[in-house]
Amino acid sequence: MRRAPARAFARGLPPVLPRGARILVLGSFPGAASLAARQYYAHPRNHFWPIVGALVGEPLAALPYADRLERIARHGIALWDTIVACERLGSSDASIRRETRAEVVRVRRSSPDIVLVAFNGGTAARAAPRWRDAGYRTIALPSTSPAYTRPFDEKLAAWRTLERWLAAGGPASDRSAALEG
Repeated sequence: MRRAPARAFARGLPPVLPRGARILVLGSFPGAASLAARQYYAHPRNHFWPIVGALVGEPLAALPYADRLERIARHGIALWDTIVACERLGSSDASIRRETRAEVVRVRRSSPDIVLVAFNGGTAARAAPRWRDAGYRTIALPSTSPAYTRPFDEKLAAWRTLERWLAAGGPASDRSAALEG
């Protein structure tokens, strides 16, 4: 009898919660490539950086990771995952077990200007009720993962719903000037 492969316990990446962020993008849990690189959306075929780059008008995918984070911070975007630790076999969300969830209160304390939580994919979106109950507006978006085989243009069209939030002023620290002017 063959034994099933062992699930590995893994901790996710630390949150990227820049001061003044208005939008929090939550994935489910980093894939193997992201965990190995210690970078959000590190898989070369993940559409996250090209999509967000298109939304903010910056070539994010072509930049070093630290510059990507700095640029999204300028546009009021924060990153984290709905699961901060779990057992998982490979990169499949379907194999996640024994999960520890992200703490809503941590986000509220460290990033009080966040008003919208955008979920990157269906697994992440299952956490939406918890975030809505905490007073956030939420939106479920198609996964940018290469495992979700929809065409790039179709994913981008759905993600364009974030543009009105981005147009509302970027980081909260700049919002009052942008809306008053």
